[in-house]
Amino acid sequence: MPTELPKEKPVNKVSLPVVDEQADQRKPQLPVVALIGNPNAGKTTLFNRFSGLRAKTANFAGTTVDHRASRIKLPKGDIELLDLPGLYGLDSATPDEKVAQDVLLGRLPGMEKPDAVLLVLDATNLERNLYLAARVIELGLPTVVALNMWDIAQKQNNKINLDSLAKDLAVPVIPISARTGEGVEQLTQQLDISIEHYKPAVVPESLTACSSCGECPYAARFDWAEQVSDRAGASSEHHTHGPMTEAIDRILTHPVIGIGAFFAVMATVFIMIFWLAAYPMDWIEGGFGYAGELVGSVLDDGDFKSLIVDGIIGGVGGVLVFLPQILILFFFLTLLEDTGYMSRAAFVMDRLMRRVGLPGRAFVPMLSAHACAIPAIMATKIIEDRRDRLVTILVLPLMTCSARLPVYVMLIALLFAGNALYAGLAFTAAYSLGIIAALVMAFLFKKTILPGESKPLVIELPSYRRPSIKNALLLTLDRSKMFVKKAGTVILVLSILLWAASTYPKMPEGAESAQAKQRIAQLDQQILQTTNEANVADFTQQIEQIQAKEALAYSVAGRAGKVFEPVFRPLGFDWQINVGVLSSFAAREVIVSTLAIVYGVGEDVAEDGNSFAKVLDRQTREDGSKVFTTATSFSLLVFYVLAMQCLPTQAVTRREAGGWKWAIFQLGYMSALAYGLALITYQTVSFFT
Repeated sequence: MPTELPKEKPVNKVSLPVVDEQADQRKPQLPVVALIGNPNAGKTTLFNRFSGLRAKTANFAGTTVDHRASRIKLPKGDIELLDLPGLYGLDSATPDEKVAQDVLLGRLPGMEKPDAVLLVLDATNLERNLYLAARVIELGLPTVVALNMWDIAQKQNNKINLDSLAKDLAVPVIPISARTGEGVEQLTQQLDISIEHYKPAVVPESLTACSSCGECPYAARFDWAEQVSDRAGASSEHHTHGPMTEAIDRILTHPVIGIGAFFAVMATVFIMIFWLAAYPMDWIEGGFGYAGELVGSVLDDGDFKSLIVDGIIGGVGGVLVFLPQILILFFFLTLLEDTGYMSRAAFVMDRLMRRVGLPGRAFVPMLSAHACAIPAIMATKIIEDRRDRLVTILVLPLMTCSARLPVYVMLIALLFAGNALYAGLAFTAAYSLGIIAALVMAFLFKKTILPGESKPLVIELPSYRRPSIKNALLLTLDRSKMFVKKAGTVILVLSILLWAASTYPKMPEGAESAQAKQRIAQLDQQILQTTNEANVADFTQQIEQIQAKEALAYSVAGRAGKVFEPVFRPLGFDWQINVGVLSSFAAREVIVSTLAIVYGVGEDVAEDGNSFAKVLDRQTREDGSKVFTTATSFSLLVFYVLAMQCLPTQAVTRREAGGWKWAIFQLGYMSALAYGLALITYQTVSFFT
């Protein structure tokens, strides 16, 4: 039998404090204030005025919806200001609305309810903004209203009774101008008070009746908004849409002239991009060239030096050199958005879109696809009809995303070096080709596999306003940080992998091709026969280039490029360009760093100070002909305008379209379209040149 254990003697119990080893390392959690408002209400301008350069951009947990957050200093302590997406309601009709509602209700993982809400309303269009105010106030969170554009409302003689408005909303109302800073100090003081004396918002009785009545709650809230606006004395007339605005809109929203004006505006922007970016691009190229030269001078010849100079400095520098043009593009687009023009462009393009089978609501995802197709595809949730949504998903990757910009800039620099006008027009043509291809394919889908009629777009045309330079600069800086972060992480890793693939396995001594050996022998003979030092240097450089090309051909990357050479030869691509094409399926812009590594751009720039475009322009094939001819450069440009080459987008298409069938179809038709038009381009340009 098992031995019975002796009973323990009773001991006196003493309560000891629980020691948390990490307690001293934890920082007290800051109060969180959620910033919310309608699009075009000035919410982003207010956030930028509060945050300056301290904002951080990220996705909400488990979503693809972006948000910005910043630590803000108030008189009685710091808070975290959370910038929610601009929206018109909280009815979960779109991903943005659902995320905003989940944040305000504390439903997102790892996030509690905010301590307060800062609600931005447009004083020049109060009645429309009050619908969102109704939905926010109903949640019962401590709320402060920032009545923005107060200065504009005053100039329009739109006399709003603040006391009446605050009484109806049952929350503090502070008139401000986010653009000029007027009233922002009083707003911060009111936020301090609301956070320190935490009191849930009292939902007004009239609003409670709206939520509980048996009729349509939407109609009831709109009626409430109209009554509150009337009692506050806000003008129901759209003063901002006066005779001058209507005269401008007759031109910018004209079915024909409006489309022409849109393309003229974008062409001007692209010309400015090439003109203004020339100097900073030269400085960046010079900086990376100097860095490569400096590092190369202290390292011994060998693989490690090649990795640093060619793989890292050459690969990453080859992408970062295009940063100025990307920043200038986003700067001008932000200014156009601030003026109210982009909404007019959406209105004009909607007519054309519906004729080819795209829904009016597709314009917003199509516009956002010019930044990235992945969140744009996610944003198609706003399209209720499944046919319309599928058509939109299938054509969205044809829009020129920001990942294509370095490729466009590289190729257009080869075609039109030093000519900003032609370069800008070529850039416009590349953007236009993507848009036209999307419209044509949508029309074909409408007539074949996805027949049906599309619904029109209902969109607000905001007032014309003077754009905020500060706001544009801050948003541009935010974009630049995202681009540099990608270059310093994803592009860096891929550059190292591509360097390894193009370096190993090492070619054994004497394993060059017979043609290469013959050419090297001829050059050696010419060196012996000449006494001119310049000729000796030139012949020696040619020998080194032949040996480097042979070593690349022997590597993993070179062998892969040669396998696909028969496929891409009709497009004018040789096996070295094929290496870039294949590698860019991970990310489109990787072709830039790939070509920088394949052609040793980092080392060449470091040695003689030539620009990236100049180094590529002087590359030759084994027969001495140029690699990047006019025909090849145009063909490659067309190919990258239309090809998919983004596996993460394919994964999102599979999820949003409901299976791999549509994702594979999307990859197939875009690849065929890119190949076919690139083939036509190469053969046509070759015939004429």
